Amino acid sequence: MKLLVLNGPNLNLLGMREPEIYGHETYAALCEKIRAHAAACGVEVEIFQSNHEGALVDRIQEACGVFDAIVINPAAYTHTSIAIPDALKAVRIPAVEVHLSDPARREAFRRVSYVRSACVATIAGHGFDGYTEAMDLLCRMLKS
Repeated sequence: MKLLVLNGPNLNLLGMREPEIYGHETYAALCEKIRAHAAACGVEVEIFQSNHEGALVDRIQEACGVFDAIVINPAAYTHTSIAIPDALKAVRIPAVEVHLSDPARREAFRRVSYVRSACVATIAGHGFDGYTEAMDLLCRMLKS
């Protein structure tokens, strides 16, 4: 099984960006946690981060026929992008939306997710563990 993990804008700044919301762990630590969990599950993983919506859309499109599932934290694009869910729907690869914090407990504009409609599940507010939970959910789903 091959998983693609996509991370949107500003996630590269983890550890320094609003640590009271996102914690003090770095993006490198997140990537290491994802890689370690993938190895423990016997899953291949590729991780991609971009601050640019088009780059994320391109990567989703390129995943078609290559990856079995996608874990995506669209970050701010969750609330603004139509292109990202359109790309996810077009490639028909099962995807799980992940958020480190819980958007439902933050500003009102963060409660709207355009991406959710293109995903099989959403995991929010579990920090880095949300990524491993998403990976486990997709593994179970694809093995059944």
